[in-house]
Amino acid sequence: MHRIATKPGDLDSEKKLESVRQSPADILFISTADTELSGLAQVWGKRFGKKAEQTLSLMQAIPLQHPDAAEHYADHVLCEAKLAIFRLHGGYGYFPHLLDEIIHIKSHGAKTRILVLPGTDEWDPELMKFNDYAEPVVRKIFAYFREGGIDNMERAAEAVELLLENKTEGFPEALKIPTFGWLAKKSVEKNNSAAKSEKDTKLIISPTSCQDKEIGRVWITFYRALQQTGDMAVVEALTEALIKHGLEVSGFYAYSLREPEAQQEMLQKAEEEPPDAILTMQSFSIGTGPCGGNIDEREETRISFLERLNCPVIQVPTSTEDREEWLKNPRGLSATNAAMSVVLPETDGRLFSTVVGFKSEETYDPDLQFRSKRLAPDSNQIAHVAELTANWVRLRRTANTEKRVAIILANYPNKDSRLGNGVGLDTPASVIAFLKDLGKRGYSVDNIPENGDELIQILQAGITNDSELSYGKTPDQGISRERLFEMIGELLESSQATLAKQWTHEVADYIPIAGKRFGNIFIGIQPQRGFGLQTQAIYHDPALSPPPEYLAFYQWIQEDFDAHAVIHFGKHGNLEWLPGRSVALGSDDFPQIALKTLPNLYPFIVNDPGEGTQAKRRASAVIVDHLTPPLTRAGLYEELDKAERLLEEHAHCETLYPERAHELEHEIEHLLEHADWSAELPEDEDQLNALSNHLCELKESQIRSGLHIFGQLPQGEKKIDFLLSLLRMPSVDRPGLLQALLGKASDFDLDTLSIRGRDEIEERARQWIKDELAHAKISKSQNSSLSGVEGISEISRWLNVILLPRFMRCAEETRSLALALEGRFVSPGPSGAPTRGRIDVLPTGRNFYSVDPRVIPTQTAWRCGQALAEEL
Repeated sequence: MHRIATKPGDLDSEKKLESVRQSPADILFISTADTELSGLAQVWGKRFGKKAEQTLSLMQAIPLQHPDAAEHYADHVLCEAKLAIFRLHGGYGYFPHLLDEIIHIKSHGAKTRILVLPGTDEWDPELMKFNDYAEPVVRKIFAYFREGGIDNMERAAEAVELLLENKTEGFPEALKIPTFGWLAKKSVEKNNSAAKSEKDTKLIISPTSCQDKEIGRVWITFYRALQQTGDMAVVEALTEALIKHGLEVSGFYAYSLREPEAQQEMLQKAEEEPPDAILTMQSFSIGTGPCGGNIDEREETRISFLERLNCPVIQVPTSTEDREEWLKNPRGLSATNAAMSVVLPETDGRLFSTVVGFKSEETYDPDLQFRSKRLAPDSNQIAHVAELTANWVRLRRTANTEKRVAIILANYPNKDSRLGNGVGLDTPASVIAFLKDLGKRGYSVDNIPENGDELIQILQAGITNDSELSYGKTPDQGISRERLFEMIGELLESSQATLAKQWTHEVADYIPIAGKRFGNIFIGIQPQRGFGLQTQAIYHDPALSPPPEYLAFYQWIQEDFDAHAVIHFGKHGNLEWLPGRSVALGSDDFPQIALKTLPNLYPFIVNDPGEGTQAKRRASAVIVDHLTPPLTRAGLYEELDKAERLLEEHAHCETLYPERAHELEHEIEHLLEHADWSAELPEDEDQLNALSNHLCELKESQIRSGLHIFGQLPQGEKKIDFLLSLLRMPSVDRPGLLQALLGKASDFDLDTLSIRGRDEIEERARQWIKDELAHAKISKSQNSSLSGVEGISEISRWLNVILLPRFMRCAEETRSLALALEGRFVSPGPSGAPTRGRIDVLPTGRNFYSVDPRVIPTQTAWRCGQALAEEL
């Protein structure tokens, strides 16, 4: 598990106390939604203010999450108001200190009337205990904000005036506002028949149009609140940028994409005018996928409506922070932004691009004691996303016979003997099998090698990363030094300076590109990160920029070969580990500098979500996961296996839970001190990076015949071995197979058996599996040799009903990758090691997401939670 160049930071909730400077006012409105506050500033600002009879003050609620800020605000502002209205997203769970302060000041005689409303469209009964009004009154006021819009803001103001007069009746009814609808850039045509229906919440508006039906269609989905408050600068900038690429653009606003009616509207629209790509600015997840319960309950019975739309769905978030914060933050996004806009949307199968807009403060309004925040587009980021989208549309609309695809093989370390060394994958054999499949699908593939060994021989006959063996060879392709430095000259000055400082060698006049063309398919060897003896350290160095020759490789693929897509075949390459932000990359981050906007597909082993996720977030990769080897790698010692799991958890926590990451570093340090192999790590290298490299070396010490071949199920004895490895692990509702055969409890330690005893029980288990497979089409009662053994019937049912159907579908890996090359949607799925009980990660062939392995917290997470509880 390797790391990128980020440093531990504070959790959002641990940011320094923000000074809350407001004077008392008659009416206080505190909300977590900037769009809502901006709308109120426009509407209520005209009705209330210092020149009016009642004064108004607006306040962003987020700073009041801090206990000191909440106490200060309650004691100096809240207690002096006549009426205070709160709209809190997350309720008491997110604002315990603020809501407790309300109880505190009321108990000490404050006369302020309190109205606490849910921050979403769902009613929260827990908040009623903080209200001074009866539930019917609270629901009435809540309706104005749930529906939203300028008209309801006006109606809410009328209701507030009545509340200030101590009246709780006579409120105007909230106006029903469409919860979703289509938006065009210019011409707006309402669907009159839909508008006449009281039950219909849809507003249909014609899309931005080009009459050419062959033109690519792109949808942009965004929050309804942006449309209601006119905060549309980012949407409009995205639309303009996409139109410049000759695309037809339709905008769709919705309160939430989780609404069944909104989903149905999009599906109906897609039947008439199917989109080629969808950009979504909306956060969170539409569907949660399988989690919790037994394996039957975790089975995914739903097909997401995104899967039915069947096109790339590209996540284009906006940040709740300003652009300056993004520029200086090595993580790219705060933990809150990353969780809402990256981690959760990944579970839907969305492809992450980068951030396209930031909060920008407007002129301070002294009457309201408030500075509105609106979204400001970033032109460079939007240009990048528009080009990325256009390239996905190009990929989708180009016939297979015309498509050019670059397949990149890893080369770690830079030796000819390690060409195509994907972890757990027989990469050469997998590539050959995939080339044959592409040929059947109409791709122009010439002279396909007979097998993986022949492919490697062909590649080794040309230029490789091994300078000694490449000496004197004539390259098949290359790029001139002049063109390379012309491209480098277009980079930001900071990036040019970094390259010039770190790479002082003389670049050759002609840079050879390692690889071989097979018709419209180019199979290339990923270039080395650097030169010298420390090839392993350089490979994963989080601060070292790639040499100019590295950039030339990807420049040739994009400009000379003119690839429609690139496939990084197998874990793992080095592109996603180049220096730059952790997520939400910009034009100064080297993964983006190298790959630019080329669609990136990545077959990746399913049991390593930590590293695969980096490719998703830092190189906009669509993962197509694959099975672990039927005969696993050389294997890890118990201490090393634990270290691997700790590093995986550390990578997850660095972005979202820095406090826990710090605790994990202490655990890893203790493990290194305790283990007798710690002396094998170099002393002059970062401890975590050194351990990552050491584990990588061990895991890649594999026997090629035992590796997985992409899209092919293990057969014969390998199939038995694989199924046995999955059946060893007990679960809540069934024992492990070996324990069941021994008549022991699930927690029985098999290591207490003698070597002979272990061999005997293993052989019994293998025979039982063979008998089950032989009787798979017959009533399982006929496999009666072990029918009386306790727990066997549960294992038999689980094998035949759950495990085998999932296992057999893993043969669809090739199909999933081929569909991705056609610009189709790749279904999402969880990730993890099947041999650790994660059967829900099957079938493979899906775009995995980084499921937190701590369904039950790890020891580290438990200790951090325990420490927090003790502080309370």
